[in-house]
Amino acid sequence: MSDARVAIVMGSDSDLGVAEKAFETLKTLGVSWEARILSAHRCPEAAWDFAVGAQAAGFKVIIAIAGGAAALPGFMASGTDLPVIAVPVVTGMAGGLDSLLSGVQMPGGVPVLSTGANSGGPVNAAVAAARILALSDNALAARLVEYRKSMAGKVAEKDASLRARGGGA
Repeated sequence: MSDARVAIVMGSDSDLGVAEKAFETLKTLGVSWEARILSAHRCPEAAWDFAVGAQAAGFKVIIAIAGGAAALPGFMASGTDLPVIAVPVVTGMAGGLDSLLSGVQMPGGVPVLSTGANSGGPVNAAVAAARILALSDNALAARLVEYRKSMAGKVAEKDASLRARGGGA
């Protein structure tokens, strides 16, 4: 395990299904993480205390998962100097567009990095967090190279399987 740590914060326990993919990806990459449920709207004091204290607590990156108003990523970014990666949750209202826009419309000086609002979002957030951490962790950088090779190998296997079936008309 890397000594670097990622905080994964969610606005609600309904976001746990999305967060699971980030948990799995970070585990695969050997990156330690801690998850919290903190709402920018329902418990702003606790969320603020977490954001302000995240760096002192040893975290290096924050992944913030939120849907609907999706204020949590911006709220976290306003209270810390750590990189914050937003994972917009697909909602019934606008298919996740509302969540995505809240992360990408931050004012200058309060950056929030954002992933897509689909099943790749939490995976991409975890990989992006690992890439940030790998800037100062050679072992993690090597694991990321192997992760990328593994993805390429899976695609090659699927291609070979398709071609063996005659994959054409």
